[in-house]
Formats: sequence, C-alpha cells, structure tokens
Amino acid sequence: MIAPETYREMGLNDLEYQQIEGILGREPTGTELGMFAVMWSEHCGYKFSRPILALFKTYRKAQEEGSLENAGVVPLDDRLGIVFKMESHNHPSAVEPFQGAATGVGGILRDIFTMGARPIANLNSLRFGTITGKSREASRNRFLFEGVVEGIAHYGNCVGVPTVGGEVVFSHCYSGNPLVNAMAVGVVDMGSIASARAEGVGNPVLYVGSATGRDGIHVATFASVELGPDSESRRPNVQMGDPFMEKLLIEATLEALATGDVVGIQDMGAAGLTCSTSETASKGGLGMTVDISKVPRRETGMTPYEVMLSESQERMLAVCRKGTEERVAGVFRKWGLNAVVVGHVTDGGLLRIFDGDTLAAEIPADALTDRCPTYHLETRDPEYLARVQAVDPLLLPEPTSYSEVLMQLLASPTIASKVWVTDQYDSMVQTQTVLGCGAADAAVLRVRGSAKGIAVKTDGNGRYCMLDPYVGGKIAVAESARNVACTGARPAAVTDCLNFGNPEKPDVFWQFRRAVEGIAEATEAFDTPVVSGNVSFYNETPEGAIFPTPVIGMLGILDDVTKCCGMAFAEEGRPVFLLRADNDATGGLGGSEYLAVVHKLEAGRPPSIDLEAEKRLQACLLAAIRSSLVASAHDCSDGGLAVTLAESCMAGGLGVSVLMRYDQFGQLPPSAVLFGEAQSRVLVSLSSERAMGQFEKMAEQFGVTAQWIGTVGGDRLRVTIDGQLLLDEAVEEMKAKHEGSITSLMTAKGA
Repeated sequence: MIAPETYREMGLNDLEYQQIEGILGREPTGTELGMFAVMWSEHCGYKFSRPILALFKTYRKAQEEGSLENAGVVPLDDRLGIVFKMESHNHPSAVEPFQGAATGVGGILRDIFTMGARPIANLNSLRFGTITGKSREASRNRFLFEGVVEGIAHYGNCVGVPTVGGEVVFSHCYSGNPLVNAMAVGVVDMGSIASARAEGVGNPVLYVGSATGRDGIHVATFASVELGPDSESRRPNVQMGDPFMEKLLIEATLEALATGDVVGIQDMGAAGLTCSTSETASKGGLGMTVDISKVPRRETGMTPYEVMLSESQERMLAVCRKGTEERVAGVFRKWGLNAVVVGHVTDGGLLRIFDGDTLAAEIPADALTDRCPTYHLETRDPEYLARVQAVDPLLLPEPTSYSEVLMQLLASPTIASKVWVTDQYDSMVQTQTVLGCGAADAAVLRVRGSAKGIAVKTDGNGRYCMLDPYVGGKIAVAESARNVACTGARPAAVTDCLNFGNPEKPDVFWQFRRAVEGIAEATEAFDTPVVSGNVSFYNETPEGAIFPTPVIGMLGILDDVTKCCGMAFAEEGRPVFLLRADNDATGGLGGSEYLAVVHKLEAGRPPSIDLEAEKRLQACLLAAIRSSLVASAHDCSDGGLAVTLAESCMAGGLGVSVLMRYDQFGQLPPSAVLFGEAQSRVLVSLSSERAMGQFEKMAEQFGVTAQWIGTVGGDRLRVTIDGQLLLDEAVEEMKAKHEGSITSLMTAKGA
C-alpha cells in the first residue's frame, strides 16, 4: 500500500490519489504514480490556471477542439507562417542558473522546430533581485544574473540561433526567485506544419536524439512548489543541456519532416517520455505501447520510474508511417543521433509501458491529460492594495536637481544599458537581423523567401501589476504592441508567460485572474490573439511572493522590411514631436521608476490606459512610418520622457533642444512631465522640416496629438519648460553613466 506521505511528496493530494485509484481500479504502481504526479502538476496539467486561461478566445477554442500544439502559428504571407512561443525556467535557474537558463533556451527552441519551423530568433525576459551593494543578498543576485546570462549566451550562440532582444528588470521582490522567460521564433511553410498527434494503429514510435539520464526527474513538480531553504537539494532536478546536440537535432528533425514519413512528433520536455507518449496518444484518441528497455541511456541501472520521468534534453518522440521507420531513423543517424523504434501506436486508448517483458505501467492516455483535475480557486483582494493605492505621488516634494535625477535613473539597473548582457549574445548569426539589441524598441528580422519582415518584443511591468493587475495586464499588451509599432510593424499576435506566486493563496489567484482579464481585454482590442504561452506559479520564497509579472511576447509584421524604423536621433535639424493619446491627470508617476529610485516608494496607482486611444496612436504611427514621415520612433516608458529623450540621443550620438510648456501637460509638476510614465506616448523625429505639416494633419485625422517639442542637434540634451532650463546634459556623459552602470557592478561585484 502506498503511504500518503509518498504521493503528497510528489505533489498529489488525498482526493487526487483516490481519483487515480478510481481510474485504474486498483492501487497504482510506483511508475504510474510518478507519471500521474508530473502530468497532474500545475506545470503540466494547468489544473488551477485552465479555467482562467479560457478568457483567451484562441486558447479556449484550441482547448475545446483538442488542437493545442507546441507553439502558435501566425500567417506571414500566402506561403510562410511565423511560429513562436515563450516559456519559463524560473525554479531551475534559481538553483542552477547556467544550466537552468541554458535548458530554458533549448526547450523553447524544440517547441519551434517540432512544428516543422526553422528557428530564426531567441528573446528573453529576465527578472532579478537587487544587484547593488555588498550584502549577501545582492551578491547572490549578481551570481544568479551572471549565470543566467552566461547560460542563455552559451546555448543560443552554440546552437546558431541569434538572441535579438529582451528585457532585464531588477527589484527586491525577485531576490532568490529570478524569472527566466525564454522566447523563440521560427519560420514554417504553412502547408508543412507538423502535428503532435499520434496517427495510424500499428505505426512505429521512434525515440530520437540524445540519450536518457537521471537529470530533470520531477522538474515539473519542482516547478509547482514554492522555493525554500531546501531548494539547493533540488539541484539534481535541473536538466543539463548540450547545444551542439540540439543543432544536430534541429537539422535532422527538419530533414526527417521533409520526407513526409513522420505523422506526429513531440518534444520530450516537461515530464519527458511520460508527456510525449501520453499527449500524442490522447490527442489522436489512440493508445501506445512502449518498451523502455530500448531507450538509449547514458546511466546504468535506471528504473522505469526514472526513465519515464527523466527530462534529459535534446530528445524527441516521433510517430512515422509503418514501413518508413528505418528511412526516418537513417536521417537522424546520419546526423550522429540516436534513433530507435521503442513502440507502436495502438487502438483502445491505453498507454502501456513495458521494461522488456515486465509491464511497468498501464494507464488510459487521456487520464494523464484530459482527466487532470480542474480547480476553481478562491480569490480575495490583497490586504496591501488599499494602502499602496492611497499614496498620491503628486503630493511628494520635488527634487532639488532634475539633472541629478536623470543621471540617477540612467544608472538604475532596470533602465541602464544592458550592453553587458547583449555583448555576450550573438545577435547576427543567420544574417537575418535588421535591427538588433538596443537599436529599436523591438528587434526586426527579414524573412528569407518573403518580402515581409517581422518585429518581436518581450515586455511586462510587475510593479504596475502589483498596484493593479488588471490595468497592469492591459499595459503589458499595449506597450509591447507600441514597441513593435515603433519599428513600423503591425502588431499581429501574442505569446505570454504568466509569472505569479502560489495560486492556492486567494490574494495571489486574484492577481492572476485580474491580470489575465486585462490581457484578454487588450488583446481583443488590438486584434492580437494569444496563440501560445505558459503559466509559472509558485514563484515565491519564505520572504514572500514576487510581484505578479505577466510578460507579453508580441509579434509584429512589416509589409516592407526596408522601411523599418529605429529609435536613434540620426541627423541634425530634424523636428522632434511627442505623439500622444494620453489623458492621465497624474502624469503616470504611480508605480514609476522615478518613484522607486528617488523616493524609495512602490506605490500609487499605475498609469491609466485607454485602449481605443492607444489603437489610434499606433495606427497613426504606422501610417506615418509607411509614408516616410518619421525617421525615428521611441516609446515613452520606464523613466518617462526625459529618459526616452536621453536614450534616443545616446543611440544616435546627437543632442536635442526641447522647449515645452506646463499647460501642455495639464499643469503637472516638472517631475511628472519629465519622469512620469503616462501611456500612449511615442517620441518621434521626422524625416525633414517639410514633413511637419503633413504629420500634424495625419495626427489630427487619427484623433491623436502631435506636439512639437524640439529639434535634433548639438551634443547635449537640453529641456526648457516655460523658460526654465531643467536639463542640460552632455550626451557622452549620459552615455558613460548609462553604459557603465551594470558593467561596473558586475566587474567589481558590487559596491
């Protein structure tokens, strides 16, 4: 008899165990229990999040039709499609940052080429605790930061897929629980999309790729618990990646799929062989018989439990047409990879796992997938909410020097240049990158075989979501859409990674539900459906939960990639405009980086967002870029208008002289005008003075404001409001402060 502590330690509760016994009509074997535990974890089964995710119409439809695949697909033109997805690898990266991050990249790439798509880009969204100072906590956070970046760089560079963009944010709430969200993008022929569905009774099942070891066992359940003092003991759970093996697997898989002999294929990701066998079988309404004694192994003495739950990397399960198995296997062997027939597709719906002649597990395949319990959890407003929302940032004293504030913000690790990070990434391999890291608000890539290009971006703001997750969710979508629009790309679709604390706590689940409601509303407003994504719960330590941090990966499409737009002020004499559709009476100081850095407050209400006004702004911006009126475009976000101006100056090596009036901003104080993060604003420089009239007329037609604020020129950023010179900074000094901040922290290991 299985003791309750055994299944509880695996993450199953008493009722779930009773349900398992009811399904099987008997007590489960140890292997069966482990298989249920990983597949019924939140990480694999989405037993808590599934009801809320149904708010995403595209996800709900795919869920109802049983057509959920490894990644989302969006048509690019009449022949090609873009495949993209984002996933988390938070807990593994907290205990083993290099391998945790590296295997996060490897895993998301497999989701792309499993669909038959060639990966063309990696992105990431990273969150760490504070890295400044000499405290033990800061030292640990720098260790995690350094290891994660090295892991991402190592895997991406070696596998030959460029890392073209992302974001890095620092806040105390991520100490001990970093967020490592990896995104990948690929290109597929729309007529050749591979399915993760088993077909054809009697068709052989192939195991291909690397050998199986004991690494990664129960990673899925590890991701479904909070981190604690014993987290270091989980180090053996973390998978070990081999990017060179993955490169071979990419080429072999795409070549094998091109033969037409493979009818279904699935990555052995979370839950390994258990996931790949049960999901492909249940999607096809079929069963599968597998003999794990035939599975290539790199360790001796492995039990069926270990083989079925191992999450060793660079492995795939393929179902091919009967009689073609040797031809398909030959493709993988040609690339130096294992390729072994380990089973066959059956009718009746049973997943039967043998170890030679011994039956180790016999489970209805859909019991592991479709019959995972679903919970409707309790929600409750967080106790802190009323207190933090009651703070009015406009009542705080004004700083004595706005120049000092600007320099302080430019050196703040969240805003500071990420050149220390991006210099470690190869962003140009494959030679399709048009605008890479730091050149624009989103990365822009050309697509071979098409005149069109794509823009991709990851974005999110946990502080906004902590203050109001519904508004924060809407802003995450709006800003990521605005980012790709700034390059001239039309926002097309979304992948997301939803990072939250323990969902079994009512206040955390309230945050999750409200954030998803905001994201769903915004994606419908922008017609950018959520086509793929990931939920990561239990992101908390004994010190508390992370801020609710939904991250949006936005795909944009450029009809003409040669007309893409960067963020740099590139030519003297060009007029500078603030294109805006905001009506925020607070100026957006609530939840701002200014408030956190200067006043040490994370409070207030986040900036308001009018989705219809935002749509008009983006439509106007896209029309102006297509008409060649706009030479540069940069979204106003972290640090407000002052930081946005500084970043465009530093990117182009040119200064700007700005003249404004307080009545243009509703008589807000200088701090709000300069550093407020009001939404729906884009800083643009025009192609020439002659374009000013046409640009202003276009803005009027779209119902937004085109506010002339200055002219590009010189080598200083000068901002004058109502005759008072508030900022007068040399571009080179700003650049030194901006680019040197993180580099000096990581070189000196803190100060």
